[in-house]
Amino acid sequence: MALLTILFCIILLVLLVSWAKVNPFLAFIIVSVIAGLLLGIPIDKITASVQTGLGKTLGEITIIIILGAMVGKLVATSGAAQKIANILVNLFGVKYIQWALVVVGFIVGIPLFYNTGFVLMVPLIFSVVYKYKLPAVYIGLPMLAALSVTHGFLPPHPSPTALVGMFHANMGTTLMYGLILAVPAIVLAGPVFARTLKKMPSTPLETFRAEELPDDKLPGGFTSFFTALLPVILLMASAIYLNNDHATGGFHKFIAFIGDAPVVMLISIITATFTLGTMQGRSMKDVGVLYVDAIKDIAPILLIIGGSGIFKEVLVDSGVNNVITQSMQNLHLQPLLLGWLLAAIIRISLGSATVAGLTAAGIMSTMVLHDPSINPNLMVLSIGAGSLAFSHVNDGGFWMFKEYFNLSIKDTIKSWSVMESIVSVVGIVGVLILNQFV
Repeated sequence: MALLTILFCIILLVLLVSWAKVNPFLAFIIVSVIAGLLLGIPIDKITASVQTGLGKTLGEITIIIILGAMVGKLVATSGAAQKIANILVNLFGVKYIQWALVVVGFIVGIPLFYNTGFVLMVPLIFSVVYKYKLPAVYIGLPMLAALSVTHGFLPPHPSPTALVGMFHANMGTTLMYGLILAVPAIVLAGPVFARTLKKMPSTPLETFRAEELPDDKLPGGFTSFFTALLPVILLMASAIYLNNDHATGGFHKFIAFIGDAPVVMLISIITATFTLGTMQGRSMKDVGVLYVDAIKDIAPILLIIGGSGIFKEVLVDSGVNNVITQSMQNLHLQPLLLGWLLAAIIRISLGSATVAGLTAAGIMSTMVLHDPSINPNLMVLSIGAGSLAFSHVNDGGFWMFKEYFNLSIKDTIKSWSVMESIVSVVGIVGVLILNQFV
């Protein structure tokens, strides 16, 4: 009965978001209250579960996500992203310009949240398309594949960051494993798959022609690369050190402190404020305005994450998550594969990668936390891969790609939807392979 109740609640969530067009945060609250009532939580305890779930989830990740959004906004608006693109295009040449854009998408996608990255990078794609008279989908899709992979696999993006906290995984280790998986996923879903799309007709709208900054207004190459990659450098360097040095002295504690994700992002935003802000002639007031805009951009995602935390807490407080865990174990499916499958089903149903990842994680959390044989870092990546499966008409990213590239729905499915599915499948295959060695 408990499992049927959970299934009913998930279906209700799907209908509220996709059919009734209810805001996902509000839908999560409604479904969580209904779930609490149906699962037998005392009526005077349901509100406490809602508040606890919201507080616990956002308390762990809000600093990381907001500071990450601020860094990404400054990287984009300062011209650092454009500078990175210019350098890579010069290095790769016109013949390999597609690969240059893939690298740009990956580097810029690390600190930049997906929707922001999409809107800001697509004009760059079109500037290359117009300048060199190249097929738009063939050139652009690989770059967007890179953005998608970083969004689904790599902290400090919202879903993987939240999953790290939910599974008590290690941020640096997850990032390293994610980078290993990212390379084949991007290559296969990007340049390799795009070869089949060279003849796909696409006439990008004139509205989206890039308005590039003049070269003398761009930050330097080292400054651009260093600032965009600083969060990754700090997370990876501290993780490598701590995994190889098990001392308990003051220096070890200091490295652990500066390698903690909130501190990493604080160091990164302070650095970016100077390297891409005041040192580029911006006043602190102007930089502050950009940061406010970044918070506005990320607020809806934070609320969705908080809503998923509410749903998870209701499951935990009702005790039904233990029933689900036992039932899933009886299915004898590999847990990593099960996490991927759950996220994929929810993603296809709801459209949102973030909602899919966090909802699946809420269901899988007890199993992961109580079974030491399950690698929590790989579970983060497994669910992240599942959350990218087959984007279609209920996903905002699908429509962004369709409208920006001026494609039919059929061609959008043949290009965008298939690309996302390739990323998802390559991701879970990579996770299962890594699980044999780590």
